[in-house]
Amino acid sequence: MNSGAYRWFPIPALLLLVLAYLVPLSQVLMISVTDPELGLGNYALLVTSPSIARVLATTARICVITATAALVLGYVVAYCMTQARPAVRRLMLVGVLLPLWVSVLARSFAWVTLLRREGVVNSVLMGAGLIQSPLPLMWNEFGVSVGMIHTMLPYAILPMASHMRGLDPALMAAARGMGASRAQAFRRVFLPLSLPGVIGAGVLVLIFSLGFYVTPVLLGGGRVRMVAEYISLQIQELLQWGTGTMLATALIAAIGLLLFLLSRAVGLRALSGAR
Repeated sequence: MNSGAYRWFPIPALLLLVLAYLVPLSQVLMISVTDPELGLGNYALLVTSPSIARVLATTARICVITATAALVLGYVVAYCMTQARPAVRRLMLVGVLLPLWVSVLARSFAWVTLLRREGVVNSVLMGAGLIQSPLPLMWNEFGVSVGMIHTMLPYAILPMASHMRGLDPALMAAARGMGASRAQAFRRVFLPLSLPGVIGAGVLVLIFSLGFYVTPVLLGGGRVRMVAEYISLQIQELLQWGTGTMLATALIAAIGLLLFLLSRAVGLRALSGAR
């Protein structure tokens, strides 16, 4: 086959990308600046609307809490995975991947069963005499954060574990050989070298968290509104297409910015653990 023919192989994929992705995005952008009238009035709501400002603040706060908790918990798990024996490492990997095989809807309903007023957690605490009345564990930011952290943990663990496995174990051995304690070798050698994986995992968790819909709806009970739910409310119930598409465009722009910062801060080879 003529070598020049290979140039045409990506064309169908590019056409599919344009039709399935770029065309709908351009329509969303057009609606955001033409409905209800031509101009940037919808985007002005980002700084003038108290309700939108409250939704954006709630979204940012929950996303930061989710990313922080997922990184701290995920780092411990990822470190233990890299230090464990191969058989134990495989079992831990299955445990990390297992939640991904269950739908987000099912996992959110499971947390509803655990956190509701008559749920497992309150029943156990009241049965043990630790509390006198049920704790408000859901229909608030705490419940939403717990559900999102649980969902995001695999996305934090896997990139960090992948990067940690790419680190040369001889560096830790050399630090120990030069008189550093295990804690000093970890703090001054392993931790700095693992930071690219932490940054990459943090950005990945933030990107996924920004567009969360099912978990905030179920565990927030309409009292905790994040941007994805607010977009759905504007378009499906209030028929404010201009406001909804404006928020969707702003969300896409925020995700694009995070991806750009990730590409500048951490290369893909460093993130994946490649040398």
